[in-house]
Amino acid sequence: MKKYVAELVGTMVLVLLGCGAAVFSGGAAGTVGAGTGTLGVALAFGLAVVAMAYAIGGISGCHINPAITLGVWFSGRMNTKDAVMYMVFQVAGAILGSLILTLLVTTGAHDGPTWTGSNGFGVGETAQAFVAEAVFTFIFVLVVLGSTDEKKGAGNLAGLAIGLSLVLIHIVCIPITGTSVNPARSIGPALMEGGQALEQLWLFIVAPFVGAAFSALVWKFIGTSEEK
Repeated sequence: MKKYVAELVGTMVLVLLGCGAAVFSGGAAGTVGAGTGTLGVALAFGLAVVAMAYAIGGISGCHINPAITLGVWFSGRMNTKDAVMYMVFQVAGAILGSLILTLLVTTGAHDGPTWTGSNGFGVGETAQAFVAEAVFTFIFVLVVLGSTDEKKGAGNLAGLAIGLSLVLIHIVCIPITGTSVNPARSIGPALMEGGQALEQLWLFIVAPFVGAAFSALVWKFIGTSEEK
């Protein structure tokens, strides 16, 4: 149970800090921290992952992302029960983080940008958004699988590698979709925002899972030692 609660707390922190940066300082004119923009939001998500990796990594592995959990499960590194429970607690953590952020937003003046991970793209841009979320999740999960591998991984530097890769992904992907690459991170905020965010939520669940599954297959191939 401790590892499940760790995933809940880690995902809550990721959503609260990452989405909080987008809401309060992602470019809203007239607000404290205005002008942080894409780079600032990208750093917020990446640094949140780095922080949580070293805080709860020794307890749960710090997935804090159902797509990562799917990739780890698909790679044979965890059993089905743990995979399902991780995802349940990750979504619960994302909802909790979103509730806290909603409380912060509704109890004070705020006129910031959207924070669900959706730019409100039209029908014609859905394919582009799907490809972006799938491809960038593929890259992110591949970094996670490689850097945390027992034999070939980065050891104590894995958390840093994972967090910085997420920063890079956000820098490129924010202008396309707002960047999710994490179903739980999108589910929580979408439930709070409603409307178009809920209508487009399916993409931010399906595309990351597709990317994660493909990433697991690729890592199984390239990460397996050659037979002598």
